[in-house]
Amino acid sequence: MVDREIIQDALLTAMSNGGEWAEVFVEDRQSGAAEYDENRVETMVSSRDLGAGIRVTVGDATGFAHTSDISTSGLKEAAQAAAAAARGGAKITPIALRGSGTAESKVQILPESVPKARKVELLQKTDAAAREHDSAITQVTVRYSEGRRKVLVANTDGVFEADDQIRTLLSVNCVASGDQGLQTGRETVGYTVGFELFDDHDVEAMAQRAARRAITKLAARPAPSGQLPVVIERGGGGVLFHEACGHGLEADLVNKGASVFSDRIGELVAAPSVTLVDDGTMGVEWGTVAIDDEGCPTQRNTLIEDGVLTDYMWDHLRSRSAGRPTSGNGRRQSYQHLPMV
Repeated sequence: MVDREIIQDALLTAMSNGGEWAEVFVEDRQSGAAEYDENRVETMVSSRDLGAGIRVTVGDATGFAHTSDISTSGLKEAAQAAAAAARGGAKITPIALRGSGTAESKVQILPESVPKARKVELLQKTDAAAREHDSAITQVTVRYSEGRRKVLVANTDGVFEADDQIRTLLSVNCVASGDQGLQTGRETVGYTVGFELFDDHDVEAMAQRAARRAITKLAARPAPSGQLPVVIERGGGGVLFHEACGHGLEADLVNKGASVFSDRIGELVAAPSVTLVDDGTMGVEWGTVAIDDEGCPTQRNTLIEDGVLTDYMWDHLRSRSAGRPTSGNGRRQSYQHLPMV
């Protein structure tokens, strides 16, 4: 994405006002999406955003600047702005960057290489399979999305890492109409793979499952009221777990004392049957990446074990201030934003 020498120069410039630590984050994000509704393509869009963010720290102070110009001069200007915002008196020393700074994608079929006509055929086939399942299906919406995000991270610790993150997703939503009103059924398939996703997954069967779900719900009885045991399905059920306690285990909130889990390592915080793991290494699952947005390899982090709080999710700055190893949880909304957990 950017030559090693240019990155080294940008880091040296970022340290020119006495910075203690500096980082360059380069991102090239491409995305595409299409929606098929009421037997026609409603939308088909694509976008690309390319740029870099430069961060400099001095003690607790952070200087940050971003630019859409990743040329030598563009990065230097952003580095100067970040350096000016974080001033200190440290001596500038040479920076030896480790790592190749390159990433090889294992994707077989890049989504952007697939003609739009083939993607439309995919949407049409999915729509037809859902409608043919039952005449009670009155509406079908099929959505396709693809994304490719190439990142390069370098810092004055010597980190020089890259990743090529590709995701492909298809979802189908069916509406069924009956005497008791309307019901919906939804199915989604998405992984960190390319267009080969649809060689490995039968989209017609997926559409029929969504239709069958909507049809089945037409005859469903109303749920009883009161306190009842709840069985949480995997997948979407994990989102409930995340919203209930996941954010509270993020080190930025913990360090501010804004989490109910602050200063509770070693305490029983859940039922003894509960173990919570954050894992960024699960094959081609949606959340899997090789490195986080600070160049740290992702890993398997046990946060709660047998009900006992064992750790938090850490980024670089919070782990450094706490004297803990980073856990590969630094993430950014884009190159225009500082990382968070």
